Amino acid sequence: MASRPPSVRASSPRTQKTKQLPAGARRAVRKDSSPGWGRWMFGGWLLFVVWLSVEYVRLPDVRALQTQNPRTTALITQRAEEALAEGKKPRVRQAWVPLEAVAPHALDAVLSSEDARFYKHEGVDWIEVENALEQSVRKARLGRGASTLTQQLAKNLYLSTDRSLLRKGKELLLARQLETHLSKQHILTLYVNVVEWGEGVYGIEAAAREHFGTSARALSVAQGAMLAGMLPAPRRWLPAQKPETLRIRAGAIIGRLQREGRITATQAREAQAELSRFFGETSVPGSVVEAISRLSSES
Repeated sequence: MASRPPSVRASSPRTQKTKQLPAGARRAVRKDSSPGWGRWMFGGWLLFVVWLSVEYVRLPDVRALQTQNPRTTALITQRAEEALAEGKKPRVRQAWVPLEAVAPHALDAVLSSEDARFYKHEGVDWIEVENALEQSVRKARLGRGASTLTQQLAKNLYLSTDRSLLRKGKELLLARQLETHLSKQHILTLYVNVVEWGEGVYGIEAAAREHFGTSARALSVAQGAMLAGMLPAPRRWLPAQKPETLRIRAGAIIGRLQREGRITATQAREAQAELSRFFGETSVPGSVVEAISRLSSES
C-alpha cells in the first residue's frame, strides 16, 4: 500500500517572506505583530485621555487672576512646609510691582534667558521642546528643560516642584488656560512677581533689594542679567556667593541682549565690565566669551 504523502498547507505570502528571514528577525516580526501590544497601547492612550478630561475639570479657575493677584502660591506654601519640617521659621519677602516699575533691560534679560519666544507661542513652545529632545538624544542624556515662562508660572502658582509626568500634564493644561484667559503682559507681570529668587525671596522687586540693595526700576544691565541667570537654580546661584555658573550665564545673557538689539554695544561693554568688578575679575574671562559664542550658535 502506497504511503500517503505528508499534507502540505498553503503558505501565505507573509509566511513565505518571514521564513526567508534569519531566526532573530523572525522572532522580531512575530513579537511586533502580536495583537497584545496594540491593545496595550490603545488602552494606555484611552486612560491618558480620560485622565486629562478628569483633571481638566478639576483644574483651578485661572480667571480669578484677571481681577486679583494671588495671595500666595503653591511654591510659597511648599517652601514654608519645608522650612517648618527643618525646624526653621518660614521666610517670605515679596512686593508686587507693575511692569512699568521694572527696568526694561531686566525684563528683556528674563525673557531672553527663560523664554525667548514668549510672544510667539500659546503656552507651550513646541519648537523649543523639539530642540531640547534633539539635544538630549545627541548627548545621550537629559539636557535643558523646555518649559515656557507660562508653564513655569502655572507650576509656581498651582503645582509642586516634583518631576512626575502627571504633574507635567497638569502644567501643560494650566499653561493653556493661562494663555486663554490672560494677556501676555498680565502673564509676564504675574511671573516676575511670584518667581523664586533666593530662599524666601519672591518677585523681582524683593530680589533686587535682597541681592543688590536697589529697586527693580533701578537695576543695571549687569544686575538684571544676574537675576535672570539665577532662575534655573535660584536658591543655589546666589550673587553673594559669586558662583562661576552665574557669572558665565549672566555674561552670555548680556551678549544675547546686545545681539538682539535690546542694549547697545556700549551698554554691553559696561555691563560686562560691571560683572568683572562684581566677581573680582579685571577683564572679561575667556569662558564668558566662549559661553556667548555657544549661545549665539544655538540661536
